[in-house]
Amino acid sequence: RRQILRRTAQALQKRSPGLLGVAAVRCFSSSGALSKFATLDPDTLSGSNKYLINNLVQGEWKAAKETYSVVDPLNGEPFIECANTKEDELQPFVDALRSCPKSGMHNPIKKPERYLMYGQVCMHAAAAMHDPAVADHFVKCIQRVMPKSYEQAMGEVKVTRAFLENFAGDNVRFLTRTFGVPGDHEGQTSYGMRFPYGPVCVVSPFNFPLEIPALQLMGAAMVGNKTTVKCQAAVGLPIEQFMRLLHACGLPKDDIDLISCRGPAMESLIRRAQPRMLQFTGSSQVSEQLNEVVKGRIRCEDSGYDWKVLGPDVSDIEYVAWQCDQDAYANAGQKCSAQSMLVAHSNWMKAGIVERLEKLAARRSLKDLTMGPCLSHTTEEILEHTKNLASLPGARLLFGGKEIEGHQIPKKYGAIVPTAVFVPLKSVMASEENFKAVTVELFGAFQVVTEWGDGEEDLVIAMLERMSHHLTAAVVSKDNHFLQRMLGNTVNGTTYAGLRARTTGAPQNHWFGPAGDSLAAGIGTREAILQTWTCHREIIFDHGPVPSGWTLPPPS
Repeated sequence: RRQILRRTAQALQKRSPGLLGVAAVRCFSSSGALSKFATLDPDTLSGSNKYLINNLVQGEWKAAKETYSVVDPLNGEPFIECANTKEDELQPFVDALRSCPKSGMHNPIKKPERYLMYGQVCMHAAAAMHDPAVADHFVKCIQRVMPKSYEQAMGEVKVTRAFLENFAGDNVRFLTRTFGVPGDHEGQTSYGMRFPYGPVCVVSPFNFPLEIPALQLMGAAMVGNKTTVKCQAAVGLPIEQFMRLLHACGLPKDDIDLISCRGPAMESLIRRAQPRMLQFTGSSQVSEQLNEVVKGRIRCEDSGYDWKVLGPDVSDIEYVAWQCDQDAYANAGQKCSAQSMLVAHSNWMKAGIVERLEKLAARRSLKDLTMGPCLSHTTEEILEHTKNLASLPGARLLFGGKEIEGHQIPKKYGAIVPTAVFVPLKSVMASEENFKAVTVELFGAFQVVTEWGDGEEDLVIAMLERMSHHLTAAVVSKDNHFLQRMLGNTVNGTTYAGLRARTTGAPQNHWFGPAGDSLAAGIGTREAILQTWTCHREIIFDHGPVPSGWTLPPPS
């Protein structure tokens, strides 16, 4: 198998000399792949054995004048030093972006052989990530900076690997397939093409430090964009290692830049370089700020207050309760698709859905990271929010609402057990103040539970209509008429429907992104890449011949 892969890469190198470079012919075996790119052992990182993350710019790994310390989220010990790039060090990144023309690094007309090169890179990287040692390396890198269970971290690795497999071989050029339409006369044909934007930026969040930046940067680059990537300041380790893997698999080192900096420096880079597209994943507040900076040249997958409606028909309650627990509390609730509100019909409440949720949540533990630190809120902030909601008319704490016992999580992070607060539907809708309080997205192991009964479908729909962001949702029911009514009156971009409906899950096999917003970004699929990272260009060929006997017509 290795010989076949090597001969394929060598044949491609002969067809496109100089494009792939020596690294492209390296074929990963089932063992030993880790040594070809990994520059650390994540298990050994500590205060006495720190790792340094540098910038990648113009094809070289470069140090910044200063670094900032990243602390271990589980014990507060500084264990990683990251380049703290300042404004007076941004010029190489600005120059790199400006070096790329609007037509991109490649497009359907210019350097189409680069589509083949990216297909080869995807093939080799996916093969490497099938190596158990490589997969485990990325899992451990994720867990060290964003504590989550081994299974949750491995989910990121599997999705990233499957994404690379999906675009191996010819699938990158198939991605930008051109279509033609016959013209009005002989010699005329119009062609619709997908062109890159040219210089672009990716700004990624902390909660999926491998999957989100990996899928977005590869989606951007393989359709021809010159890409600069910034991950959240504390979680740059997984994507730094991923870039090294891509280089070992044949990616030219100057195709994608990686910057380690704080938010103000990144905003300065964006203002100076003026990328033609910015893809941002994170809070709605920051996305609105960046939208003003780039004057609308942005695609956002911002925060969402994600809801799940349980219909009137109760079925398979043990499974549904388990899925609700996963949606609300896996990854300590730190998913943009996490279940923020459970809208349960009274039949489910009487059947004991809450009691089952409480028992399932109680199984979670800091020891196996099925419960962990909240990196965007302090413990005090979460408990204060819990107290405020529980004080609304008819509201009460269902379970949780307390700090994790015996932890060493730094005070700047949150450390609470899985929590749920019940708020009556009429209290939610009683005033704008109540509604805003209930629908604050708290990025942690926290959810609101409310109840509806027969004859209140319109009130449920009215509540969902008032919500401002529309990322994921779920409607759990076997009743097709109920499903049709709920789906026809809501707009969430990624909505699961049926008995096994969930709110979480951003795999590579279907669109994931918000809807109802002209700036919405998608991730993972062909449609997501084309909508986010390309624009439509129409080229009309009109070769003639000029009709025989043509004469100059009167002016018109």
